[in-house]
Amino acid sequence: MGVYTFVCRNAGGEWTAKQHSGEIEASAATPYELQRQLVAAASAADSASGVQSSFSMVTPSSAVFQVIVGAVGGGAMMVSGGAGAAAAASSGGAAEAPQEEKKKEEEKEESDDDMGFSLFD
Repeated sequence: MGVYTFVCRNAGGEWTAKQHSGEIEASAATPYELQRQLVAAASAADSASGVQSSFSMVTPSSAVFQVIVGAVGGGAMMVSGGAGAAAAASSGGAAEAPQEEKKKEEEKEESDDDMGFSLFD
Protein backbone atom coordinates (compact mmCIF):
# COMPACT_ATOMS: atom_id res chain seq x y z
CA MET A 1 0.00 0.00 0.00
CA GLY A 2 1.35 3.41 -0.95
CA VAL A 3 0.26 6.81 0.30
CA TYR A 4 0.98 9.80 -1.93
CA THR A 5 0.36 13.33 -0.63
CA PHE A 6 0.40 16.34 -2.95
CA VAL A 7 0.35 20.09 -2.35
CA CYS A 8 -1.80 21.73 -5.02
CA ARG A 9 -1.81 25.41 -5.98
CA ASN A 10 -3.75 27.54 -8.43
CA ALA A 11 -1.81 30.35 -10.06
CA GLY A 12 -2.98 32.19 -13.15
CA GLY A 13 -5.80 29.74 -13.83
CA GLU A 14 -3.56 26.68 -13.85
CA TRP A 15 -3.48 24.06 -11.07
CA THR A 16 -0.08 22.57 -10.24
CA ALA A 17 0.77 19.79 -7.81
CA LYS A 18 4.01 18.58 -6.26
CA GLN A 19 4.35 15.44 -4.19
CA HIS A 20 5.11 16.27 -0.55
CA SER A 21 8.03 13.85 -0.31
CA GLY A 22 8.70 12.51 -3.76
CA GLU A 23 9.20 13.30 -7.41
CA ILE A 24 5.67 13.22 -8.87
CA GLU A 25 4.43 16.53 -10.33
CA ALA A 26 1.49 17.46 -12.54
CA SER A 27 -0.43 20.47 -13.84
CA ALA A 28 -3.87 20.95 -15.35
CA ALA A 29 -6.52 23.58 -16.07
CA THR A 30 -8.99 22.27 -13.46
CA PRO A 31 -8.70 20.54 -10.09
CA TYR A 32 -10.60 17.54 -11.48
CA GLU A 33 -8.13 17.05 -14.35
CA LEU A 34 -5.26 17.44 -11.91
CA GLN A 35 -6.72 14.77 -9.62
CA ARG A 36 -7.08 12.36 -12.53
CA GLN A 37 -3.46 12.90 -13.57
CA LEU A 38 -2.18 12.43 -10.02
CA VAL A 39 -4.21 9.24 -9.48
CA ALA A 40 -2.83 7.85 -12.75
CA ALA A 41 0.75 8.77 -11.78
CA ALA A 42 0.44 7.27 -8.29
CA SER A 43 -1.17 4.11 -9.68
CA ALA A 44 1.68 3.74 -12.16
CA ALA A 45 4.24 4.13 -9.37
CA ASP A 46 2.57 1.49 -7.16
CA SER A 47 1.37 -1.79 -8.64
CA ALA A 48 -1.16 -2.57 -5.87
CA SER A 49 -4.84 -2.71 -6.83
CA GLY A 50 -7.48 -0.30 -5.61
CA VAL A 51 -7.22 3.45 -5.32
CA GLN A 52 -8.74 5.83 -2.82
CA SER A 53 -8.26 9.60 -2.98
CA SER A 54 -9.17 12.76 -1.13
CA PHE A 55 -9.02 16.37 -2.34
CA SER A 56 -9.35 19.03 0.38
CA MET A 57 -9.32 22.76 -0.29
CA VAL A 58 -7.18 24.71 2.18
CA THR A 59 -7.67 28.17 0.65
CA PRO A 60 -9.40 29.18 -2.61
CA SER A 61 -6.07 28.81 -4.40
CA SER A 62 -4.50 25.83 -2.59
CA ALA A 63 -5.40 22.28 -1.65
CA VAL A 64 -4.05 18.99 -0.38
CA PHE A 65 -4.62 15.86 -2.44
CA GLN A 66 -3.93 12.38 -1.11
CA VAL A 67 -3.92 9.14 -3.07
CA ILE A 68 -3.87 5.78 -1.31
CA VAL A 69 -3.02 2.89 -3.61
CA GLY A 70 -3.95 -0.59 -2.41
CA ALA A 71 -6.48 0.61 0.19
CA VAL A 72 -9.56 -0.91 -1.44
CA GLY A 73 -9.57 -4.61 -2.30
CA GLY A 74 -10.58 -6.22 -5.57
CA GLY A 75 -9.35 -3.50 -7.90
CA ALA A 76 -12.23 -1.16 -7.09
CA MET A 77 -11.72 2.57 -7.43
CA MET A 78 -13.12 5.16 -5.08
CA VAL A 79 -12.69 8.91 -5.47
CA SER A 80 -13.94 11.01 -2.59
CA GLY A 81 -14.01 14.73 -2.14
CA GLY A 82 -13.66 14.85 1.61
CA ALA A 83 -11.19 14.03 4.28
CA GLY A 84 -12.15 10.37 4.43
CA ALA A 85 -8.93 9.22 2.86
CA ALA A 86 -6.91 11.04 5.46
CA ALA A 87 -8.77 9.14 8.15
CA ALA A 88 -8.27 5.88 6.25
CA ALA A 89 -4.56 6.57 6.02
CA SER A 90 -4.24 6.81 9.77
CA SER A 91 -3.88 3.75 11.96
CA GLY A 92 -6.76 1.36 12.52
CA GLY A 93 -6.94 2.41 16.17
CA ALA A 94 -8.27 5.81 15.15
CA ALA A 95 -11.15 4.18 13.31
CA GLU A 96 -12.07 2.20 16.42
CA ALA A 97 -12.13 5.25 18.71
CA PRO A 98 -15.62 6.50 17.67
CA GLN A 99 -17.09 3.06 18.38
CA GLU A 100 -15.58 3.08 21.86
CA GLU A 101 -16.97 6.58 22.46
CA LYS A 102 -20.44 5.43 21.39
CA LYS A 103 -20.25 2.51 23.82
CA LYS A 104 -19.26 4.86 26.64
CA GLU A 105 -22.11 7.23 25.77
CA GLU A 106 -24.59 4.34 25.73
CA GLU A 107 -23.36 3.20 29.14
CA LYS A 108 -23.80 6.71 30.53
CA GLU A 109 -27.31 6.97 29.09
CA GLU A 110 -28.28 3.65 30.62
CA SER A 111 -26.96 4.63 34.04
CA ASP A 112 -28.82 7.98 33.87
CA ASP A 113 -32.13 6.20 33.23
CA ASP A 114 -32.02 4.28 36.52
CA MET A 115 -31.97 7.08 39.09
CA GLY A 116 -34.79 5.73 41.29
CA PHE A 117 -37.40 8.31 40.28
CA SER A 118 -39.31 9.25 37.17
CA LEU A 119 -39.90 12.65 35.66
CA PHE A 120 -43.63 11.88 35.39
CA ASP A 121 -44.22 10.57 38.97
